[in-house]
Amino acid sequence: MNLSSAKEALSSYVSSMDQAANAKKTDEAQTKKTNYGKTFGEPKLSDKAAAYYEELKSKYSKMDFVLVSKDKKDQARMMASGFANPNKTVVLIDEEKIEKMAEDESFRLKYEGLIEQASSGLSQLKKQMDSMGANVKGYGMTINDSGTASFFAVLKKSTDAQKQRIEAKREEKKAEKKAEEKKAKKEKEKERIEGKKTDIFDEVENDDDVEIIYAGSVEELAKKVGDYFQDFKMNSVMTDQEMMVGQHIDFKG
Repeated sequence: MNLSSAKEALSSYVSSMDQAANAKKTDEAQTKKTNYGKTFGEPKLSDKAAAYYEELKSKYSKMDFVLVSKDKKDQARMMASGFANPNKTVVLIDEEKIEKMAEDESFRLKYEGLIEQASSGLSQLKKQMDSMGANVKGYGMTINDSGTASFFAVLKKSTDAQKQRIEAKREEKKAEKKAEEKKAKKEKEKERIEGKKTDIFDEVENDDDVEIIYAGSVEELAKKVGDYFQDFKMNSVMTDQEMMVGQHIDFKG
C-alpha cells in the first residue's frame, strides 16, 4: 500500500469513528429525553437537573409528575383534564423550576414544601370526595412562577348512578307531562306542555365533557368541588342515604 492509499484509509477510518461518536451522542440525548418520564412540549434538562428530577420523582413516588417545557406552561394548565390520573395526584412542573431547584437549596426546599403539602391535602380531599360519591377524574397541582402553587380537580359531569337517577327523574317528568296533557283542553296548552324544557337534567345527560375547577389552595379547591357536587345533587334525584351524607370538609383536624 502506497502512502497516498494509507492516508485515504486513515482518513476514512477517522471519519467513520466520528460518525459513530456523533450517532452515540444522538442516541444518548434521545435516551435522556425519554428518561424524563411524562412530558408536555419538548423540555430539556441539564445533567444535574435531570439527576435531581429523578430524585424528586422518587421522593414523591405516589405523585404523577409531568415535566413541561417553558413555552407550554400556560397551555398545560388549560389542558389539565388531559393529565388527570384517578390514582395519583398530578404535578405539572416546568423545566425552569427543576433547573433552579437543582441549583438553589432554598428554592428547592420551598417548592418541595408546596409539593409535600399538596400530596397530603389532595390525598385527604380525594378520600372525602370519594366517600361523598363525587365523580372526580383526578386532582393535581401546578408550580407557579410566583412562588406559589395552584390546584385543580377534573370532574366528570355525571356518574353512572347519577345518570340512572336522571333518567328516572325524566321518566317521572314524562309521566307528569302526560297527565297534564290529558287534562289540557286546548291544543295551544298541549303544545306548551310538550315543549317545556326539563331544566338541568337534559343538559347534564347530553354533555359528556369534564369540568375543571381551579383554586389557590387545597381548602379553596375542597370548597369549590363540594359546592359543585352539592349543586348538581340538588338538581338530581337523591336517595335517603345520599341526603344523610355530610357536605362539610374539615382540613383542620
